[in-house]
Parts: sequence; C-alpha cells; structure tokens
Amino acid sequence: MSSRRLEILRAIVDEYVATQEPVGSKSIADHNDLGISPATIRNEMAVLEEEGLITQPHTSAGRIPTDLGYRVFVDKLAQVKPLSSAERRAIETFLEGALDLDDVVMRTVRLLADVTKQVAVVQYPSMVKSRVRHIELVSLTPARLMMVLITDTGRIEQRVLELTQDVSENFLHTLRAQLNSAMMGFRLPDVADRISGILESYSARDRKDVAIVLSCVIEMAMERSEEKIVLAGTANLARFHEDFSTTMHPVLEALEEQVVLLRLLGDVSQSVKVRIGAEQADANLRSTSLVAVGYGTDDVRLGSLGVIGPTRMDYAGSIAAVSAVARYVGRFINEGA
Repeated sequence: MSSRRLEILRAIVDEYVATQEPVGSKSIADHNDLGISPATIRNEMAVLEEEGLITQPHTSAGRIPTDLGYRVFVDKLAQVKPLSSAERRAIETFLEGALDLDDVVMRTVRLLADVTKQVAVVQYPSMVKSRVRHIELVSLTPARLMMVLITDTGRIEQRVLELTQDVSENFLHTLRAQLNSAMMGFRLPDVADRISGILESYSARDRKDVAIVLSCVIEMAMERSEEKIVLAGTANLARFHEDFSTTMHPVLEALEEQVVLLRLLGDVSQSVKVRIGAEQADANLRSTSLVAVGYGTDDVRLGSLGVIGPTRMDYAGSIAAVSAVARYVGRFINEGA
C-alpha cells in the first residue's frame, strides 16, 4: 500500500472517530495537508474500498473504516499519543494513595474508565506466579485460629480453622516458624513440596491439627485466585449508543460473564494487544474493540488490564493510557514486594 493511501486511511479514521460522520474526499482535503486534490483523494479512496479497508454506509455518503481498516491503522499508522504531564501526575497521584492490593486494583479500574471513557477491565495478579512473603497463625480461641498468607504481589488470603483440640501459643509459634522457614520466598506451586516434611516432626497427638493447617496452606496455594476480574465504566457505553444501536444488550451480557472477561485478558502479554471487531472471540463482543496489556515485573506477567469500547475508538489514546497505567501498577507491586 502506498504511503499516500495510508495517510488517507489515517485521515478517515481520525475524522470518523472524532465526528462519527462518514468522511468525504473534500473534508479530507480541507482538514489534512496532503498536497493532493479531492479528485485524487477520491481515486485513492476507491482503491481503499476495493481493498476492504473502508466502506460506504449508504449512497452519496462518505466512507467509514472497516474492521480491517482499523487493523491496518493500528498496525501501521497509530502513533501512541504521549500523555500530558497533568495526565501522568493524575495517574501517579491516584494510585500512590492505595493502601493495599484490593485498593490499587479498584483505583486502577476506576482510573482507566475515567481516562479513556471506555469500559475498563483489570485482572487480579496471578497467585500461581506469586511468592510467599509471610504466613501468620493467629489464635482466636484455644481451638480456633486464623491463617493469613501474604504474597510478594500484595495478595492477602486468610482462613479460619477449627482444630480438634486446644493448642498452646508455643505450638503456634513453632508451627509458624517452620512454615515461614520452608515457604518464604518460594512460588506458591512449590509450597506443597516445601512443607511435606513438617508433619513428621510432631507427635501422634498433634498431627491431626498440624495436618489441618498444612492442608489449608496447600489449598490456599493451589487456588487460582487470579481468576478474578473487576470492571468499571459500563455506563460509558451509553456515550456510544449509535455504535451499539442493535448490540448493546449482547455486549452488556458478555461483560457480566467473568469467564468471557478472563478469556479476553488471558493471553495478553506485556506488549499491547489490540483486538478489533470480528477479531473478538466472543460473538457478543464483535461490535467492540479491546486494547489490553500485561503488568507485573520486568520478566513476569502477573496480570492484565485493558479497555473495551466501540471499534470507533481512539486507539492511540487508549494504547497510551493502558500502557501508562500498567507501568504504574507494576511499579506498585514491585515496590511492595
């Protein structure tokens, strides 16, 4: 494709995203310094239409991009818009006030929805890829205790256990020390092997209660707690009611299903992924586009976040926003580790 046709495609996408009106050759000539006449632009638009990149919604109208046109725009033309210093400060200030992981996730999803005016989705960090920072055993009554597991990603899991007999503080102190010595700094999938020898160091009388504690530790470590996604900004879809005139209900239905959202973000890496219209796996979302990216440490993706909106979205701005927020979330997790 010639660079001239690419520039015309860019002009059509930019104007259609801004106005939601089909774009004609005269408008392109008037608003873009392409150095060519409207007649030449019309000829190039005819080629773009033959290639399936733009289409005419009705006779005598201008042209609008197709899903394929948006894909070419994203792959070849969309330049990431740099965030303003005010936007960067707002992101940093908003997230720096977070108290814990749940707070940072909720702040993140609200922030993304507000910045992009789209539906924001954020996946909790993967427990499977997390490491144990500390485990605590707290006596509630002589025969009941609370177990708290804290990971390096800031996840906190807790359980209340009923034991078969009263246990002493010395018993809990010893068991707590053994668990932390065996598990601290190790990945959760390795926990079962790390604690397998602890039971043998206890008398037959205490083994039932130690086994209850160990079984709970393994259960917490094996849980797929990352299968949790939060979203915000669903009301933003109403801003694009023309884009979803016949598909709003199916889109809302899809967004209510955690399994659909998990599939959306499940294969997203730490480079930005854009799915446009028909590229969406879920049929109910094929009137939407997704811009998503992974977050975490330099070498490990712990989770993903992104935005969902109409195919007529500001791709460059959305890419910039999700990338910036992902960097701040990753930094929050690293600094908390």
